[in-house]
Amino acid sequence: MKRLLLMCIAATGYSLSANAIEYRTVSTATVLYDAPSQRGSRLFVIKGETPVEVVVSLEGWSKVRDAEGGLAWIEKKYLSEKHSVMVTTDRAEVRQKAEESSPLVFEAVKHVAMEYLEAVPGGWVKVRHRDGQTGFVRANQIWGY
Repeated sequence: MKRLLLMCIAATGYSLSANAIEYRTVSTATVLYDAPSQRGSRLFVIKGETPVEVVVSLEGWSKVRDAEGGLAWIEKKYLSEKHSVMVTTDRAEVRQKAEESSPLVFEAVKHVAMEYLEAVPGGWVKVRHRDGQTGFVRANQIWGY
């Protein structure tokens, strides 16, 4: 039965993965839809550089989840391989080292997207701001890693 189910899923074009959650970045502002078709209802425009979680992939379309948990469909051509994270707290403190006592490099306000570089033990994530500054932010202050 399980084999039959997997064959049916494969035949429909769905992609299953036992790997970790897949995050992508919206490459440019584009419309999100309620169905995997331009004939679907237009929900809203998502801005470029926004991180999303890929939930389902079909040929040419991906169902994605945003930082607030909303689900919608996007054309795959608008998803880049780049991996961004988004600030979810009012202010995220980005430090020189992955330590609370480390000097502050900069602060990022809610909804600012930054490039994800790597997860660091102890609940830190190394990020790069679009102006080029890099540092470490607490994982609980961002979404999308």
